[in-house]
Amino acid sequence: MDTNVLMMSLLFGSIGMGLFMYGKKDMRIAYLAAGVALMVFPYFITNMMAMTVVGVLLTAAPFLLP
Repeated sequence: MDTNVLMMSLLFGSIGMGLFMYGKKDMRIAYLAAGVALMVFPYFITNMMAMTVVGVLLTAAPFLLP
């Protein structure tokens, strides 16, 4: 495993934990689902570019969707 991939998975996992906790507290399903997805997807994607693209899209999804 590459160090850069490990750092990106830590970053997106941390953002996912924050979104999950916010979604759980405010009962917002979009934030809750995005948080869970951000915490889980680094286990399945090991390519750095693909991880960055998916992570940015999942991070922005709850803010862009109504």
